Amino acid sequence: MKRFSTCCFTGRAIFKTHRTPGHLQESSDIMENPQTSNANNYDSEKVNGNMINTQSGIADNIILNHDFSGGLHSWHPNCCNGYVVSGPSGYLEGVSSISGGSYAVITNRKECWQGLEQDITPRVLPGSTYNVSACVRVLGPLQGSTGVQVTLKLEYPDSTTSYLFIGRAPVSKEQWEKVEGTFTLTTMPSRVVFYLEGPSPGVDLLIDSVVVSTSSLKEHKSAYPRCLTDGDENIILNPRFEDGLNNWSGRGCKILLHDSMGDGKIMPLSGKFFASATERTQSWNGIQQEITGRVQRKLAYEVTTMVRIFGNNVSSADVRVTLWVQSQNLREQYISIANLQASDKDWVQLQGKFLLNGNPSRVVIYLEGPPPGTDILVNSLVVKHATKAPPSPPPVIENPAFGVNIVENSNLTDGLNGWFSLGNCTLSVGTGSPHLLPPMARDSLGPHEPLSGRYILVSNRTQTWMGPAQMITDKLKLYLTYQVSAWVHIGPGATGPQNVNIALSVDNQWVNGGQVEVNDDRWHEMAGSFRIEKQPSKVMVYIQGPSSGVNLMVAGLQIFPVDRKARFKHLKKQTDKIRKRDVILKFAGSDVGNLFGTFVKVRQTQNSFPFGSCINRTNIDNEDFVDFFVKNFNWAVFGNELKWPWTEPQQGNFNYKDADEMLDLCKSHNIEIRGHCIFWEVEYTIQSWVRSLNKNDLMTAVQSRLNGLLTRYKGKFRHYDVNNEMLHGSFYQDRLGKDTRSYMFKTAHQLDTDAILFVNDYHVEDGDDTRSSPEKYIEHILDLQEQGAPVGGIGIQGHIDSPVGPIVSNALDKLGILGLPIWFTELDVSSINEHVRADDLEVMLREGFAHPSVEGIMLWGFWELFMSRDNAHLVDAEGSINEAGKRYLSLKNEWLTHAHGHIDDEGEFKFRGFHGAYEIEVVTLTKKISKTFVVDKGESPLVVTINL
Repeated sequence: MKRFSTCCFTGRAIFKTHRTPGHLQESSDIMENPQTSNANNYDSEKVNGNMINTQSGIADNIILNHDFSGGLHSWHPNCCNGYVVSGPSGYLEGVSSISGGSYAVITNRKECWQGLEQDITPRVLPGSTYNVSACVRVLGPLQGSTGVQVTLKLEYPDSTTSYLFIGRAPVSKEQWEKVEGTFTLTTMPSRVVFYLEGPSPGVDLLIDSVVVSTSSLKEHKSAYPRCLTDGDENIILNPRFEDGLNNWSGRGCKILLHDSMGDGKIMPLSGKFFASATERTQSWNGIQQEITGRVQRKLAYEVTTMVRIFGNNVSSADVRVTLWVQSQNLREQYISIANLQASDKDWVQLQGKFLLNGNPSRVVIYLEGPPPGTDILVNSLVVKHATKAPPSPPPVIENPAFGVNIVENSNLTDGLNGWFSLGNCTLSVGTGSPHLLPPMARDSLGPHEPLSGRYILVSNRTQTWMGPAQMITDKLKLYLTYQVSAWVHIGPGATGPQNVNIALSVDNQWVNGGQVEVNDDRWHEMAGSFRIEKQPSKVMVYIQGPSSGVNLMVAGLQIFPVDRKARFKHLKKQTDKIRKRDVILKFAGSDVGNLFGTFVKVRQTQNSFPFGSCINRTNIDNEDFVDFFVKNFNWAVFGNELKWPWTEPQQGNFNYKDADEMLDLCKSHNIEIRGHCIFWEVEYTIQSWVRSLNKNDLMTAVQSRLNGLLTRYKGKFRHYDVNNEMLHGSFYQDRLGKDTRSYMFKTAHQLDTDAILFVNDYHVEDGDDTRSSPEKYIEHILDLQEQGAPVGGIGIQGHIDSPVGPIVSNALDKLGILGLPIWFTELDVSSINEHVRADDLEVMLREGFAHPSVEGIMLWGFWELFMSRDNAHLVDAEGSINEAGKRYLSLKNEWLTHAHGHIDDEGEFKFRGFHGAYEIEVVTLTKKISKTFVVDKGESPLVVTINL
């Protein structure tokens, strides 16, 4: 989508470059204790139709005289006038305080920045996060609402002054509203002034109470002077257009209000009105509302809107809800919230979620998407704090019958009973197929009766989808993972390789059960898996694929639930063999003769195996995300920030700032980084200016990209994915020739000789895609090597559903023959049930950790709303760890060795431990000694001498 920084937005400027200095209080005054009366009184008041509690004092509030019970003591009006009213007799124009006490009135305001301020310098500390909440109201010549905001004035020793926006809210004359926000000071200014500002000149600002607290906002929410109900109110103003188009504006287009359209054929779905964004000349034009100050960082919000389209002879079009966010340093970000194909026939509901990691200066929500000339119609827009979903219960599966084939008459001992032809083809039974189960099924099932040697012959096929089929609806159990296996063969007459697929029709939706490419006169193993998580009404399994006129033969079709825990026992033994080493601690020193029987405690502090995650630039603004990341991962990969469209969105316009900041974070925590990616071979992922270049200019751009990136970051990225997904795309090869890919590898190696250069692709490990089967991947890598490409590693992305261990392991075994390190580079698993998701994740982690060719595992994210797939997160948007996250942490802990015992009579202590860093503690009668050591890979026992 094309973005223009010149688009106009309604709303007030957040940063002022010139301010008239106010008369600030001397520092000696602000050390006095605040005068608080009725500090323990709780009152109730009905606000916005809700009964609320208010508390007049909060112990950790750093604001002095926060409720104005001491008049304006500690406060100062900034170039305006102020006074305090209290008691029913003093209330201004009948406006009563929330708490029944006092409130301040700021009047004679000539500029929008004039308001009430307090010097808080001695009471703030750098690095602490402060939560701000103020109850405010306005009076005066005003129609509708006006913005009130909280700001910090920061004065530094070098005489520079900056202003930090904290929060903003629309405020009216009708009721008290709440302005909220948070702030953290990374360094300490010489002076910090807190103040409220914002209404138009001539409008009086009323302030009931102010709280600035280091305590958690969630913990103390009931103690704050509440002006709005907690979390369930819509933060969109005028959401159903009952107040016309107030608070709404056009984003590069016009907006209109309607009670009907199209000669009465289009009516509001609810309420009396709807709005249209019309005269749209760009796809990003639409209707928008600024919500600055009404959204809080680190809170998840759910967006629901009713939309449709109109005009330009377009019957359906993509409509999107997008968030435009401007940070304090004016960096822009676009957050895609939801998208859907909208119709010109009916209203449709568009729904999604978002979360802000940082503390923005401006936030605008808008609708966009349809082609120019097509109107976007909006009936309502709701943005609320998202309700947290209850934890998933573990699925209860009675009698799972692991390993039992649910296919009826699989061996064809009863002819074709149970089978039928899909389409107008002919089924018959032949003999001569393999008697052994296919290898991957054998690995799951163990010893098994031989197959019958009979097969289904499918002839007279006039469509590729024609083949044998069987209904299996009543035999399936929800949440079980099923392995699929069969032998397939094709008859003569095929021109080129043929793709054969085991498919399921689940309520008429296609589900992939496995694919294989057949290109010779042999029986081929076909393997895959699936899982169903919603109760279906009809499920059919069928085999399809070869060209029309080509006969298909199918033998020994097996569909059976997999016992994953049984395989885990095998994997634990394999893990012990390849990820551990025997260690002999040999003690030396003057006291060694007296150490027999001395107690030794060994604790592993870190496993050396790389476990990493994808991160994005906005993530590092969220301290909760960063905390989980640095504690639980030792490698990182950037989701987008190193990709060419991100670093050079327009030719010659470079952006390395995001990658630099992420590198700094990783470096400060000793986290290694993969470089993803130098190029991406799939055409739709490439920025338009690159796609438009002629051959010579494209080659020049490729050279510049290599030189610019690899020179700038030489030695900083341990790996590079050189040309991503070459099995699924061919943009550069098609335009620049076959040797382009090897040129990219060779040039990258010349520019950064220490970086390991990877190929990287998807669906390699699951049997779901014939384009990226292990055999095709091996052929691809060998071809690159023959051209001189220094391929140093194999990347398997690992975006997998319902993983089955033997299928994954089989792919790793095949790729392992190349002798190159294999990494899972983008692993994620998805299930609506957290327990099933945890099981899937455990399968992949155990298979990777137990395989000798795998040298690292990278997750493609872990935090909700910041992953490419839904229902794949380990931690929800607001920081709660789910079952999948707990399973990951449990496995990480399992793969740390702890040992203890006594030194033997030879002055040694022996154990077998995982590779990584260790601490040892030795306690003698006279002293306690601590040492560190590292267990690296090796076949022979590691002897570590400990000098006491």
